[in-house]
Amino acid sequence: MSILFYIAAGGAIGSVARYMSTAVVGAILGTEFPWGILLVNVSGSMILGLLIELMVPHWTLNMEWRAFLTIGIMGGFTTFSSFSLDTVALMQRGDFALAALYVVGSVVLSVGALFGAMMLVRTVFA
Repeated sequence: MSILFYIAAGGAIGSVARYMSTAVVGAILGTEFPWGILLVNVSGSMILGLLIELMVPHWTLNMEWRAFLTIGIMGGFTTFSSFSLDTVALMQRGDFALAALYVVGSVVLSVGALFGAMMLVRTVFA
């Protein structure tokens, strides 16, 4: 049960960091293009890569602290970092076709699901 506390605490920190990052970037660069989210997704993926590589051979963190940093903070900051990690894991084990299917499927199905849900609500409440 304690691992859930670590994940929730990290998620709160990551979510606030995502909001603040996108707000600052939006104030600087404008909001015509989602620069803030792009920055969050790219930097979050980079940070998760650094964390994963540091935790394996260099840091001896227990499962709670690993979950706090990766699932909690980075998951709250951007779930795109988790998507990136899963894609790289597939590629590292040589499943390039499966990795490509995962990337295309995730983007197409996720955008399609969001759009479909929006259309459903618009139809039901029209």
